[in-house]
Amino acid sequence: MADLPPGRRPGLDPDECRRRFGASEHAYLATVGPDGAPHLVPVVFDLTDDRITVAVDHKPKRTTALQRLRNIAADPRVTLLADHWSTDWQELWWVRADGEATVVDSGREHEAAVRRLQRRYAQYVTTPPRGPVILTVVHRWTGWEARS
Repeated sequence: MADLPPGRRPGLDPDECRRRFGASEHAYLATVGPDGAPHLVPVVFDLTDDRITVAVDHKPKRTTALQRLRNIAADPRVTLLADHWSTDWQELWWVRADGEATVVDSGREHEAAVRRLQRRYAQYVTTPPRGPVILTVVHRWTGWEARS
């Protein structure tokens, strides 16, 4: 810690980032819009190794032609963020997963992704996601916590 500026704590190591991210109930998916602006949406997900799965599910949406899917088709770079907030600021932490995403509409990879999500979320057992799935390969894990 001697190399860090005063008051700055080291980040979380990749294994701890994976553990905390995987234990989170939800995350936020950021894609890059056509104008270069970020587009951010809350998502539920599955984390297996360095692969994050997100589905377009049955929850109400204005359209099925979602901006996040168009953004990924044009630019596959994505970031997912999981965090823990508390009024006790010593409990704060966040984990960011940077990677490249693909959208899969059907086939074996889609079916396997839905099964992974069903194991994690009871809501998907009775109403499985029928829309596309977003598969992200994480290239970099970063994280921070308030505790030293």
